[in-house]
Amino acid sequence: MASDGYDLVVVANRLPVDVTVGEDGEQTWTRSPGGLVTALEPVVQQSDGAWVGWGGAADLGLDPFEADDMWLVPVPLSRQELEEYYEGFANDTLWPLYHDVIQPPTFHRQWWEVYQNVNRRFAEAAAASAAPGATVWVHDYQLQLVPKMLRELRPDVRIGFFNHIPFPPLEIFAQLPWRQQVVEGLLGADLIGFQRGGDAANFVRAVRRLTDLTTRGQVITVTGPNGRVERHVRAAPFPISIDSRTFDALARTPEVQQRAKEIRTELGDPEVLLLGVDRLDYTKGIRHRIKAYGELLEEGQLTVPQVTLVQVASPSRENVGAYQQLRDDVEVLVGRINGDFGEFGHPAIHYMHHSYPMEEMAALYLAADVMLVTALRDGMNLVAKEYIAARSDDRGALVLSEFTGAADELGGAAILVNPHDIAGLKAAILHATRIQPREAGRRMRRLRRRVLENDVARWSQTFLAVLTAVPVRDQHV
Repeated sequence: MASDGYDLVVVANRLPVDVTVGEDGEQTWTRSPGGLVTALEPVVQQSDGAWVGWGGAADLGLDPFEADDMWLVPVPLSRQELEEYYEGFANDTLWPLYHDVIQPPTFHRQWWEVYQNVNRRFAEAAAASAAPGATVWVHDYQLQLVPKMLRELRPDVRIGFFNHIPFPPLEIFAQLPWRQQVVEGLLGADLIGFQRGGDAANFVRAVRRLTDLTTRGQVITVTGPNGRVERHVRAAPFPISIDSRTFDALARTPEVQQRAKEIRTELGDPEVLLLGVDRLDYTKGIRHRIKAYGELLEEGQLTVPQVTLVQVASPSRENVGAYQQLRDDVEVLVGRINGDFGEFGHPAIHYMHHSYPMEEMAALYLAADVMLVTALRDGMNLVAKEYIAARSDDRGALVLSEFTGAADELGGAAILVNPHDIAGLKAAILHATRIQPREAGRRMRRLRRRVLENDVARWSQTFLAVLTAVPVRDQHV
């Protein structure tokens, strides 16, 4: 570690690597998957920064270490803390609440206590890692109390926070018993980033209702006990993206192009290949998508084997009851449709409950005629952007839920749907399967311009540029 700390410190629930310790005590690590690592790893490497996060296994006590040209600071979590802070408060309280209560949230005071304790531990690790006047960038709903805790420990640093999931309307957020503490926790930051303008507006409205602070547009004025202005907090949209040029280049390789052809052959060379790629999560609208597809088969508007659906549903939060129930529901629905409409060697739905490497995903995107993104609520949805980045052939059609952050950026050229409207969803799927090549090409070219220009590097650079422009006089010292 640098003797006086690091000028940039990223704080996230997970480190960018998964750490394991062998029986001989030897420590090994592998790079973690996910968009956040792709987004921030280059920034941390180029700035010679540090990354604070959990190492990926319970009860793992590790000293800070260097990996991939980054200084990594592990925050240990016990099995009980993982159950109550992560699986409990983060994913059974905040996640459903912030996703429009698609699934009822659970409120437990014990979970809240553990959430506070874990957030304090992350804040202390960040404070110990930051150089004087450093920039600290905190990420996501698991760590919403860290900004305030960190400011109390290190009033000299600039603090940014980015919320990767939606921020709900006040009427929903107000259900949270600890709503005031969460708002105050976030207001410890100088800059709070959201995926959509509507999310930032929801937060500002919550501030107006739950505090006596004044707001003007995106700016919240924080005052001290004597009424003196201490600093200003900005809440604004910074829509995240992907490493689109790398994904584009990957999809152009001969190996991926050949694999795309093989996939279609293995599926029986359907006339139309529909594709869904999601974490197995109740927010993703997988049941709605499959229901609409099943009805189209039942009505004879689509037929097997001319059309087939590939649904990749990677495992997610398997210890949470709602996710276990969702898996059962989806598998029963898939089985029923395959039983009713499948043929020998030609199931109506090819359902895979596991993850695939990036190369296989690029080939799947390239093989698919129609990409179905039917989330009921989603902060962004990077799968939609990956599909677009893979389609250098200017073919394919994107059916996109209007309740995703991606719809704000891509809605003009995607086929927008309300996934709750099954009739409308069916019409959109039919339109996508029958779209004329000229229209598909025109739409895809517009989508690709947007995704290739606004990549993940531009996202991180834009956010950090705004954050580091916060003048020193705005720091409460």
